[in-house]
Amino acid sequence: MLEKRQGIIIWLQHLKNIKNLRRFGNIHYVSKRLKYCVLYCDMNDTEQIMKKIQVLPFVKSAEPSYKPFIKTEYENSRPDKAKEYDYKIGI
Repeated sequence: MLEKRQGIIIWLQHLKNIKNLRRFGNIHYVSKRLKYCVLYCDMNDTEQIMKKIQVLPFVKSAEPSYKPFIKTEYENSRPDKAKEYDYKIGI
């Protein structure tokens, strides 16, 4: 069964030690210009992993991603007129 995942955004002082972060989870993205990376791990282990990561000397800060908690189902205020039209009228 697939476990729920959550991202951790890690701000770095330098990118040399990015390979050391692989042991905490899957590195999804690394920004060379802004010096941060996105690491995905199990949602249950996020707090413990963040504490371990923040202790590392090359890490400025680490913050969790709130994407799993944001509602992604939207309500449409206006119905689409193309979907209202009945195409079988002309037959």
